[in-house]
Amino acid sequence: MDAFLARQAILDDKAQLHAYELLFRDGQSNSFPLDMCPDQATSKLLTQNHLATGFEEVTGDKKAFINFSEETLIHRFPNSIDPDTVVIEILEDVVISHALLKTVRQLHKAGFTIALDDHDFDPKWDIFLPYVNIIKVDVLQFNILQIAKYVRRISGFGITLLAEKVETREQFDQLKTLGFSLFQGYFFAKPEVLKKKTLSANQVNLLELICMSSRAELDLAAVNSIIEKDVALSYQLLRFINSSSFTKDAQIGDLKHALNYMGEAELKKFISLIALANLNEEKPSELLGLSVSRAHFCQKVADLRGDYQDPPSTFLTGMFSLVDALLDEEMASLMTKLPLLDEIKQALQNGEGTLGQYIKLARLFERGQWQAVEDLANTLNVDLDKLSEIYNQALSHTDLLLAQHKSRAKN
Repeated sequence: MDAFLARQAILDDKAQLHAYELLFRDGQSNSFPLDMCPDQATSKLLTQNHLATGFEEVTGDKKAFINFSEETLIHRFPNSIDPDTVVIEILEDVVISHALLKTVRQLHKAGFTIALDDHDFDPKWDIFLPYVNIIKVDVLQFNILQIAKYVRRISGFGITLLAEKVETREQFDQLKTLGFSLFQGYFFAKPEVLKKKTLSANQVNLLELICMSSRAELDLAAVNSIIEKDVALSYQLLRFINSSSFTKDAQIGDLKHALNYMGEAELKKFISLIALANLNEEKPSELLGLSVSRAHFCQKVADLRGDYQDPPSTFLTGMFSLVDALLDEEMASLMTKLPLLDEIKQALQNGEGTLGQYIKLARLFERGQWQAVEDLANTLNVDLDKLSEIYNQALSHTDLLLAQHKSRAKN
């Protein structure tokens, strides 16, 4: 089996990024791989997934939630893992024993954050609660009354509650009132249609800017006419371009200058990214991050297949894949308003064509649906050995770009 590693966002009660859960393809139940020698586990895992500098390559400055089996916890726990970077998740199906309790006590004493994963409310876990920091609840397995009753029962332990599989904003808001403060699921990636508002003039301009980047020929005069209306946007774009590897030996002063150095396809990507980042700043930052990582992932898969495109349709399809959530409007409605290429519209609205398959592959990878990933990769004739490397490169590139964007926003 090829070793894959994916990440899923964990958000706080303000829907901002708090941490990531890591999903491992070659482990049981997406857990830390069992067949590794404890002294070499971390180094082997990082080597397999091209993460030479550690989990931070995938999680940035956020903690990594990782599932550990009973066997790994008791007998094979890697000593090289830093307590400040990892949250230990104990799977719900482990066998409770004195050995496990002793191990959890030791890990707690060593400074590790302990989480009970997919917690089933069984009182048999009560003896672990003094050493547990986080309890994860699959909110699809219980009704709201069952959850409320259990929350009251453990209220004296000071445990952080994390809701898994939160798929709607209504669930998010309701669970917050019950005391949950961490959330995992794709509620943030769906439009709040009931809150739909008329697009502002600025949003219309930004959408037009993104659409221009999807055309076969970039109209620099038209792009400049939009950017000139927003001094901050113009400044951001030029700062962004000047910080890229394409222009490290030259100072770029305008878009025409940038075109000469970067080429039209790369300049289109930068324009679309800056516009998307400014489209709705009230939305969770992870929404932009997921859009950008999908864009780079899809583009790299296309490159691997020799599917070169200008305009960069694959990149733009990934970038636009969450525009409905950014603007709180159904994708079908947005597609009637945006002058995108028909193949991009069909991919976004109906999942059709090769572009639709690229987006589907990205979503499957994000959710750790490994068998489906393998099946679709075979359909696309994509080398499985390269997929994990592509995914990790996309995450690293995304985190770097977003860090630069945040840094510039503060200045």
